[in-house]
Amino acid sequence: MPREGTSRIRRYARHTRVRRRVKGVSDMPRLVVFRSLRHMYAQVIDDSEGVTLAAASSLDAAVKERQNGKNKADVAGMVGSLVAERAVEKGIKTVVFDRGGYKYHGRVKAVADAARKGGLSF
Repeated sequence: MPREGTSRIRRYARHTRVRRRVKGVSDMPRLVVFRSLRHMYAQVIDDSEGVTLAAASSLDAAVKERQNGKNKADVAGMVGSLVAERAVEKGIKTVVFDRGGYKYHGRVKAVADAARKGGLSF
Protein backbone atom coordinates (compact mmCIF):
# COMPACT_ATOMS: atom_id res chain seq x y z
CA MET A 1 0.00 0.00 0.00
CA PRO A 2 1.34 3.45 -0.83
CA ARG A 3 2.28 5.97 1.81
CA GLU A 4 -0.35 8.23 3.30
CA GLY A 5 -1.14 11.37 1.37
CA THR A 6 -0.04 10.04 -1.98
CA SER A 7 -2.15 10.61 -5.04
CA ARG A 8 -2.99 6.90 -5.26
CA ILE A 9 -4.49 6.89 -1.76
CA ARG A 10 -6.52 10.00 -2.56
CA ARG A 11 -7.76 8.33 -5.77
CA TYR A 12 -8.81 5.21 -3.83
CA ALA A 13 -10.73 7.42 -1.39
CA ARG A 14 -12.51 9.22 -4.23
CA HIS A 15 -13.27 5.92 -5.92
CA THR A 16 -14.83 4.40 -2.79
CA ARG A 17 -17.01 7.51 -2.38
CA VAL A 18 -18.18 7.21 -5.98
CA ARG A 19 -18.74 3.44 -5.73
CA ARG A 20 -21.08 3.88 -2.75
CA ARG A 21 -23.57 5.54 -5.08
CA VAL A 22 -22.78 4.09 -8.51
CA LYS A 23 -24.05 0.55 -9.06
CA GLY A 24 -24.40 -1.17 -12.40
CA VAL A 25 -27.51 -3.29 -12.92
CA SER A 26 -28.65 -5.25 -15.95
CA ASP A 27 -30.84 -2.36 -17.25
CA MET A 28 -28.08 0.20 -16.76
CA PRO A 29 -24.59 -1.28 -16.37
CA ARG A 30 -21.55 0.64 -15.19
CA LEU A 31 -18.96 2.05 -17.60
CA VAL A 32 -15.68 1.92 -15.67
CA VAL A 33 -12.54 3.77 -16.71
CA PHE A 34 -9.01 2.90 -15.59
CA ARG A 35 -6.02 4.85 -16.70
CA SER A 36 -2.38 3.99 -16.26
CA LEU A 37 0.56 6.10 -17.31
CA ARG A 38 0.66 4.48 -20.76
CA HIS A 39 -2.71 2.87 -21.41
CA MET A 40 -6.45 3.42 -21.07
CA TYR A 41 -9.01 0.73 -20.22
CA ALA A 42 -12.81 0.83 -20.25
CA GLN A 43 -15.31 -1.86 -19.25
CA VAL A 44 -19.07 -2.13 -19.13
CA ILE A 45 -19.93 -4.14 -16.01
CA ASP A 46 -23.17 -5.60 -14.64
CA ASP A 47 -22.58 -5.54 -10.88
CA SER A 48 -25.68 -7.57 -10.01
CA GLU A 49 -24.35 -10.55 -12.01
CA GLY A 50 -20.68 -9.71 -11.57
CA VAL A 51 -19.85 -9.96 -15.27
CA THR A 52 -18.09 -7.75 -17.79
CA LEU A 53 -20.38 -7.16 -20.76
CA ALA A 54 -17.99 -5.22 -23.02
CA ALA A 55 -14.40 -4.04 -22.73
CA ALA A 56 -11.81 -2.12 -24.70
CA SER A 57 -8.32 -0.84 -24.08
CA SER A 58 -5.49 0.90 -25.82
CA LEU A 59 -3.86 -2.52 -26.12
CA ASP A 60 -6.61 -3.85 -28.43
CA ALA A 61 -5.47 -4.49 -31.99
CA ALA A 62 -8.23 -2.24 -33.37
CA VAL A 63 -6.86 0.71 -31.38
CA LYS A 64 -3.18 -0.16 -31.52
CA GLU A 65 -2.95 -0.07 -35.30
CA ARG A 66 -4.47 3.45 -35.45
CA GLN A 67 -2.63 5.09 -32.54
CA ASN A 68 0.66 5.95 -34.27
CA GLY A 69 1.46 9.61 -33.80
CA LYS A 70 -1.64 10.34 -31.68
CA ASN A 71 -1.55 11.80 -28.20
CA LYS A 72 -2.97 10.00 -25.16
CA ALA A 73 -6.30 11.83 -25.24
CA ASP A 74 -6.90 10.84 -28.86
CA VAL A 75 -6.11 7.21 -28.04
CA ALA A 76 -8.50 7.42 -25.08
CA GLY A 77 -11.19 8.66 -27.45
CA MET A 78 -10.60 5.62 -29.64
CA VAL A 79 -11.01 3.38 -26.59
CA GLY A 80 -14.29 5.12 -25.70
CA SER A 81 -15.73 4.71 -29.16
CA LEU A 82 -14.64 1.06 -29.31
CA VAL A 83 -16.23 0.18 -25.96
CA ALA A 84 -19.41 2.00 -27.03
CA GLU A 85 -19.50 0.08 -30.29
CA ARG A 86 -19.09 -3.24 -28.47
CA ALA A 87 -21.75 -2.34 -25.90
CA VAL A 88 -24.28 -1.24 -28.53
CA GLU A 89 -23.71 -4.54 -30.38
CA LYS A 90 -24.85 -6.31 -27.20
CA GLY A 91 -27.95 -4.12 -26.92
CA ILE A 92 -26.70 -1.76 -24.19
CA LYS A 93 -27.76 1.85 -24.75
CA THR A 94 -27.65 3.47 -21.29
CA VAL A 95 -24.87 3.16 -18.72
CA VAL A 96 -23.78 4.72 -15.44
CA PHE A 97 -20.35 6.37 -15.74
CA ASP A 98 -17.77 5.42 -13.10
CA ARG A 99 -14.73 7.64 -13.43
CA GLY A 100 -12.72 5.41 -11.11
CA GLY A 101 -11.76 8.17 -8.71
CA TYR A 102 -10.03 10.16 -11.44
CA LYS A 103 -10.89 13.79 -12.03
CA TYR A 104 -13.25 14.27 -14.96
CA HIS A 105 -10.91 15.88 -17.47
CA GLY A 106 -8.29 14.89 -20.00
CA ARG A 107 -8.27 11.23 -20.94
CA VAL A 108 -11.23 10.29 -18.73
CA LYS A 109 -13.36 12.98 -20.35
CA ALA A 110 -12.16 11.86 -23.80
CA VAL A 111 -13.41 8.31 -23.12
CA ALA A 112 -16.76 9.62 -21.92
CA ASP A 113 -17.26 11.97 -24.86
CA ALA A 114 -16.35 9.30 -27.40
CA ALA A 115 -18.66 6.78 -25.72
CA ARG A 116 -21.52 9.29 -25.96
CA LYS A 117 -20.79 9.86 -29.65
CA GLY A 118 -20.67 6.07 -30.09
CA GLY A 119 -24.27 5.68 -28.97
CA LEU A 120 -24.17 5.29 -25.18
CA SER A 121 -26.14 7.66 -23.00
CA PHE A 122 -25.29 8.52 -19.41
